[in-house]
Amino acid sequence: MIVLDTNVLIFDALFPEKITAKAKKILDSDEDFACADISLWEIAMLIIKKRIEVQCETEQFINDILLARKIEVLPITSEIAVLSQSLGIEHKDPADLLIAATAIYHEISLVSSDKIFKKIEGLRCIW
Repeated sequence: MIVLDTNVLIFDALFPEKITAKAKKILDSDEDFACADISLWEIAMLIIKKRIEVQCETEQFINDILLARKIEVLPITSEIAVLSQSLGIEHKDPADLLIAATAIYHEISLVSSDKIFKKIEGLRCIW
């Protein structure tokens, strides 16, 4: 299983040309995919704030993303919440910390274009 960051979920759905060849190869593989539940909130927020534009209702867009790649939504647990606060980096986006902690906790790789993830020890980030 591989965790997909919020940006990858959005790029895959709306801007596939932004996905690197390495990430595209993973998306086209037989891997099972997951996302942190906070990614659903991030997508909804981006749509509501009109930072991304979609052609359907927000809930439908999110459900379509999940169904397209059979993405499992991984919940924030107490362990993930605590881990997110002990990653050893300064970062203003708590969602990114939760996404990183989710991948680390489950001992799986993360596909993301976010360079901050490269600084987190123990996180295998692919882009």
